[in-house]
Amino acid sequence: MAERNSTGLLMMMLEPTPAVAMTLPAEVREKLAELELELSEGDITQKGYEKKRGKLLAPYIPQIQGVDPSLQIDNRIQASSQAALPGSKHNKSRAANTRDERFRSDLHTEAVQAALAKYKERKMPMPSKRRSVLVQSSVEACTPPDTSSASEDEGSLRRQGRLATSTPYQGHSHPAVEHWFNRVIQGSSTSSSASSTSSHPGGRSVTTTTTTTNTAAHAALNANAAATALADLMAHTQLDNHSAPPDVTGLSERSSLHAERPQVASVQGVPRGYNHHTSVMETADGVPVNSRVSSKIQQLLNTLKRPKRPPLREFFVDDFEELLDVQQPDPNQPKPEGQQMSPLEGEPLGVVTNWPPSLPAALQRWGTTQPKSPCLTALDNAGKPVYTLTYGKLWTRSQKLAYTLLNKLSTRNEPLLLPGDRVALVFPNNDPVMFMVAFYGCLLAELVPVPIEVPLTRKDAGSQQIGFLLGSCGVTLALTTDACQKGLPKAQTGEVATFKGWPRLLWFVTDGKHVVKPPKDWHPPIREASNDIAYIEYKTSKEGSTMGITVSHSAMLAHCHALTQACGYTEAETITNVLDFKRDAGLWHGVLTSVMNRMHVISIPYSLMKVNPLSWIQKVHTYKARVAVVKSRDMHWSLLAQRDQRDISLSSLRMLIVADGANPWSISSCDAFLNVFQARGLRPEVICPCASSSEAMTVAIRRPPEMGVPPPGKAVLSMGGLSHSVIRVDTEEKLSVLTVQDVGQVMPGALVTVVRVEGTPYLCQTDEVGEICVSSGSTGIAYYGLPGMTKNIFETIPVTSSGVPISDRPFTRTSLLGFVGPDNLVFVVGKMEGLMVVSGRRHNADDVVATALAVEPMKFVYRGR
Repeated sequence: MAERNSTGLLMMMLEPTPAVAMTLPAEVREKLAELELELSEGDITQKGYEKKRGKLLAPYIPQIQGVDPSLQIDNRIQASSQAALPGSKHNKSRAANTRDERFRSDLHTEAVQAALAKYKERKMPMPSKRRSVLVQSSVEACTPPDTSSASEDEGSLRRQGRLATSTPYQGHSHPAVEHWFNRVIQGSSTSSSASSTSSHPGGRSVTTTTTTTNTAAHAALNANAAATALADLMAHTQLDNHSAPPDVTGLSERSSLHAERPQVASVQGVPRGYNHHTSVMETADGVPVNSRVSSKIQQLLNTLKRPKRPPLREFFVDDFEELLDVQQPDPNQPKPEGQQMSPLEGEPLGVVTNWPPSLPAALQRWGTTQPKSPCLTALDNAGKPVYTLTYGKLWTRSQKLAYTLLNKLSTRNEPLLLPGDRVALVFPNNDPVMFMVAFYGCLLAELVPVPIEVPLTRKDAGSQQIGFLLGSCGVTLALTTDACQKGLPKAQTGEVATFKGWPRLLWFVTDGKHVVKPPKDWHPPIREASNDIAYIEYKTSKEGSTMGITVSHSAMLAHCHALTQACGYTEAETITNVLDFKRDAGLWHGVLTSVMNRMHVISIPYSLMKVNPLSWIQKVHTYKARVAVVKSRDMHWSLLAQRDQRDISLSSLRMLIVADGANPWSISSCDAFLNVFQARGLRPEVICPCASSSEAMTVAIRRPPEMGVPPPGKAVLSMGGLSHSVIRVDTEEKLSVLTVQDVGQVMPGALVTVVRVEGTPYLCQTDEVGEICVSSGSTGIAYYGLPGMTKNIFETIPVTSSGVPISDRPFTRTSLLGFVGPDNLVFVVGKMEGLMVVSGRRHNADDVVATALAVEPMKFVYRGR
């Protein structure tokens, strides 16, 4: 206690006088500030603080009683050595210690004066002040003459500008300013201590932004004293201004000040290690106050004098105006000028006397009357025929599978499957024979097949959506082949693993040894086509979700009937199918309609196409195929490899069905393919593009030439007009045009309209692009388990401009964007899934692909871009 009293007495003796305080170097003042900050945060004790402060002040207080002169010299040596140590704590504030030298520049002084003059001319509104009763007297005592509170941003700078520009410097500081500087050094030093940057244990950090270094200020070391005094005044004011936590909401009001003046510091948070044993606090005017609050609390109280925050809505007025600024339509944009279109009706569906009442009935007829007739030929990856399935084999094998599924699969003496249950078909793309047997086996057993893709991994994202579809359909059994099951991921028990998102399934292999021959008195039920569900075809939307489209027995039969009439199919024709036989046109032509007409299908697996792109052309030549079902990509690939094969002829083809003929880029593949293979027997009128969708199935198809149809059409349309959903014919010489080909006439027995894309389905005008809708008995009937989406897609009622429905028959949206051209030809320019609306103009993703394919890739499209 005696030692503490003697130390306190020494500190009272070492209190610097005003004259001595003004002569203290900047380094000493910064170190004093650091000591007080460490004391307030509890980093050092009161005794250590007093001892270090005494050593710092001793060399600058002459004639002090009780202090050894040698101590002053030692303190000087120690202070200089500590400043020279690179790892010393005092080196952390080297940027702040050079504050005086940075402002000793005439150039910088002029810049400061110009900034102050600019604030004076701005005439900004004075901020309102909020003062605390606790710091009322201390704030007034700490305020220099002709200035307001040090924490006011705009008012203090304005008045300091008047002080700096109107009062000439006479060689000495103003007495009041000098007296204010002395009291600031004696009192609370939180403002100067805020310029240090430190990180303390415990997760507490003091965030500091140092002032930007002025290279010109470093070069000018012999500046006059006026710049020094002004710079010190400005620096101390800025330190007080930024010593409080940052005001985020006031950023917009003070952004101009922050942009033109150096930001010194921003201290966040209250120190966790505050020394609560400090019972005496010095206020800003140096008067001791018995209080348990620290200088940090004093600093936080000073922030109450900041200007009031403006209302929160003022920060969003400009943004809201920009967001609510609806872009007005261009008055010069093209608008449709034609008459309101009339629904387009296809030719009547012909009546055939000996037409089978259902697809299973057709299979029964050909299986019993033409058992030796070839139905399907499968190829291996080398292009050689592996197996030819006859109609007799298809009929008997399908019967075996149907009997086994209904009678030999049971759980707890109850049949596992009942008529109407859904069954998953999991077959690879290179095994069409087993898929065809499984599909017709389900039809004979009155089960609903759900063809899906083979899952690759347990966590495949695409298979997760398939699993959701299976779960919603209530699928409990999956049919597959022995080879496919061996390739599926297995669990530790050896069974097929449960895929992520899939329901628990029982896997059944449909190979011959696993099925049972039915008794002679058992016959599958052969009924007429009804509205019961025949099969479910999956569709993946652009968001990645998978939906199941239900097709009834009557729709399946009507679709086969319409395709037979539109394509002119006859019995025993040979068709080459390059498409996926599980869905879309590959299923409709290669599995369903082919059986209805007893056609022979040559199935080209996709793996063979990757090895030999000419394989389908070779099979057309070998089997003298009359019809080929391909996509434009298959035609494009064959162009790249056609030089390797010369002894082929395509003269046997009467129809080359382009399944994706609705895509804008398909015309380039068709034209290029015709130019190359016309010399090998391919006739121009043989190419027949078609348009289809999963919901409406086949919408339109170009008829073969022997039916006496009008010649094919080609439209050169302005891209600018199409972006406004308006049809404007242009010339091919321009670059901003889209050339599309027709997709033929409407399917037999169908009624087609074009409606506006958004809002109420009003009929479009004749020169307006819209969504094609179809009303027919050969479309899908619903999304399985999704009644809301079903009503929007499958039950649309188009209306006239006056709001009158055009028909009491529901229409199905096809998601195809197009129009009806001359000779009642249907043109498709895009799809709803690829529609992009930019600044009120409509673009299609297909147009981007068409543009990329229209240029020469070697010149314009570079690798990696």
